[in-house]
Amino acid sequence: MKTTKSKRLFQKAVKLIPGGVNSPVRAFKQVGGTPIYFKSAGGSKFQDADGNTFVDFCMSWGPLILGHSRKEVVKAVQDAAAKGLSYGACHESELEFAELILSAFPGFERVRLVSSGTEAVMTALRIARGSTGRDLILKFEGGYHGHYDGMLVKAGSGLATQSIAESKGVPEAIASTTLLAPLDDAQAVSILFDEFRAKIAAVIIEPLPANNGLLVQHLQFLKLLRELTIKYGSLLIFDEVISGFRLKFGGYGQSLGITPDLITLGKIIGGGMPVGAIVGKAREMDLLAPAGSVYQAGTLSGNPVSVAAGIKTLKILKAESPYQKLDRMGKLFTDILARSGIHFARAVQAGSILWLYLDATEFPRRADRISLVAMERFKKIYWKLLEQGWYLPPSSYEVLFLSAAHQESEIERLAGAIIKELKKMKP
Repeated sequence: MKTTKSKRLFQKAVKLIPGGVNSPVRAFKQVGGTPIYFKSAGGSKFQDADGNTFVDFCMSWGPLILGHSRKEVVKAVQDAAAKGLSYGACHESELEFAELILSAFPGFERVRLVSSGTEAVMTALRIARGSTGRDLILKFEGGYHGHYDGMLVKAGSGLATQSIAESKGVPEAIASTTLLAPLDDAQAVSILFDEFRAKIAAVIIEPLPANNGLLVQHLQFLKLLRELTIKYGSLLIFDEVISGFRLKFGGYGQSLGITPDLITLGKIIGGGMPVGAIVGKAREMDLLAPAGSVYQAGTLSGNPVSVAAGIKTLKILKAESPYQKLDRMGKLFTDILARSGIHFARAVQAGSILWLYLDATEFPRRADRISLVAMERFKKIYWKLLEQGWYLPPSSYEVLFLSAAHQESEIERLAGAIIKELKKMKP
């Protein structure tokens, strides 16, 4: 594998861009080495600046469920761009997009388009505070909901204490409005609600936590959150920026039979273009300006190019419904690992989301239970897989994404390559 040009580009980048990257995980810090620079992509593969070809299992961190450069999506973008890149004004396609999104969430009545998942979360939290007149938000340790100030927090000194800032630049006054609890800990959540009662505006959680490993939650735990939020008059927010339209045409929460008050979306609904959205009932959503007094605005919100990509992507997903195929490929991957005879060759699977978890211990449901041994094993094989043409997310805590463009033969060969490298390891 040639890396000369990628290394040269990164050397230039560090002089121009903080850390050389525009999003931290791209820097390859966790696996070592320097980033691979993409040049072009199509289907399940991409080519880098040095001319190498890779099968991509990162898929832009989830949005590309149809694969790279799906021709119908590209054409929709080109047609929209030819009519205008941005209007900063209303256009008819926004209505078609809104109807399409809402068709996937029966019982919800409004959707507001924004430009990122972070912005969607920020807006949902503001709606919750405006709706309840309360300040506190409860989130969970290891849960990532974008880089909004109030979500960049870590645990304080005790269970029923408020949080402290995890990042410089976040005022403690803002961090202190966020409560933190461990995932999969019903007692901890109950204690916090008992302590703060009518001060909690909302609970926010990924119903399928996939930003710090794939931490599949017990249904009973998620149902408890719904029960407690109803009991204490708080809102329940499902962050489905990753899971929305990833496992079904709609939200993962629907599969569980749990209806939150607000849902945040992103990634897939933009088809590879920047977009985010908040979905909810009219009583909460109509608090947003100009209908209400909760302010949110964005010059590029609902821009015609992103909307065109989103419409086409969702229409294809609705018509072709690739979810059974994607789930089957995910199971194929985990089955091959299981048959390898290597006791720690394992992966957590939820549909087309896979998390390589190289340890024989129980699959974790919370961040502090993640095996450091599993993470180290991943790092040891990462570059060996990359040199063979397999591009995985450059962090052992990140998940793999399958797309409709992947073939079963690629899944089989990746699993085989992983097994081959693991066999070289000491148990």
